[in-house]
Amino acid sequence: MQGNLNEIDIRSILQLIELGQGTGLLFVENHSNGGSSKHLLSSLDHNCSRQSWYIFFLNGQIIYAADGNSSFSRVNDYLRHYQQKKRLNENLLASLSSFSVAEYAYLWALMEHNIIDPHIGRSIIHSLVNETLFDLLSLQQGSFIFDSSSLLRPQLTNLEVAPLISKIFKQRQEWKQLYPYIQSPEQIPLLADIVKLRSALPTATVNKLQHWADGKTSLRQLARYLNRDILTVAKAIYPYVEQGWLKIVFPDTSKSYRISKPDLEVNRKTRIVCIDDTQTICETVESILKPQGYEAIICTNSLEALSIIFKHQPDLILCDFALPQLDGCEICAMLRHSTAFRFIPIIMLMNHDKFSERLRAKIAGATDYLTKPFLDTELLILVEKYVNCSIAYSNRGNTTLVDSIKDGVKNVIAELANPK
Repeated sequence: MQGNLNEIDIRSILQLIELGQGTGLLFVENHSNGGSSKHLLSSLDHNCSRQSWYIFFLNGQIIYAADGNSSFSRVNDYLRHYQQKKRLNENLLASLSSFSVAEYAYLWALMEHNIIDPHIGRSIIHSLVNETLFDLLSLQQGSFIFDSSSLLRPQLTNLEVAPLISKIFKQRQEWKQLYPYIQSPEQIPLLADIVKLRSALPTATVNKLQHWADGKTSLRQLARYLNRDILTVAKAIYPYVEQGWLKIVFPDTSKSYRISKPDLEVNRKTRIVCIDDTQTICETVESILKPQGYEAIICTNSLEALSIIFKHQPDLILCDFALPQLDGCEICAMLRHSTAFRFIPIIMLMNHDKFSERLRAKIAGATDYLTKPFLDTELLILVEKYVNCSIAYSNRGNTTLVDSIKDGVKNVIAELANPK
């Protein structure tokens, strides 16, 4: 089952999967950029220009949901509420990061190491599902595909769809009443008039507002810290925002899309390998990257690609999706099984903006994609976005992965990485 959200809405899709007792993965992607990377620059705003979401089902019930940018931070925010200060070691965290459902693997590892119990694990999953659906139910443009071959094992909990979407749909309706003062869960509360607050509110309440309105904590993070739904938190501060005692602002994104040469390592330029069987594409990429201070290495033979990558140890890889002999997804999957390249950003170059191909690339481990032909600025925005993360990780040193992980964690990770 697949289609566009202008033909059927998210609520109806979820209900159909429930009625059909479907098992598998629902993958949804927005079309805020009109479905084409050519319009990327015109669509950049306070939200990501391209977002995706995952919902895993078992017999028509939801067992897990996340957005495509989910990391361990969501779970760590909830651990803060449960006052869990103990964490997994860095080596184990690094081993979990490579999986397409890393957040879910992280939760299971926390339970296997007795950092949280299954009751807390279930509670966190319920919260993650709720906040994911809260975002999804407001989506009006995009594409979806339901893949019955993608299973998530093991399962910790399951949620009935009908009562869940009914509750969240009502929350979305109430959320609209907070406009224009509060618009997005990603907005940040700031103190605007401390004098008025102190004159009207108890000292304890003002102190709490000062603690949370630090200019860094978003409404969504605050909801996680308090283990409350986003609507409850927004309604609680709404009167103060309406009075002007608090103000709600979007995170500063002015620097996020400024194209500039990234901080480079002292000894060499940032190295990027481009693999494409079309010489013109390779030369175009090279002509775009070199003036920006990057070292571009091009390769037109897919069979030689891996040896070139291992030889040059790049900071980022651009790889054509439809390569002959060894395609882009196969190359990507091979690299993800290598400790040395498990975390390297891989941007897939697509000839067509096909939803099924994007899903296949994502499952293979691709970090992002770019549809050909692309503008210079589109390529540079993606490169700058991911290359700094790559350098930051590599600068931590070549830490070897832990040799021995508890058998239970090994089994969980293996099942998550290779669903049957």
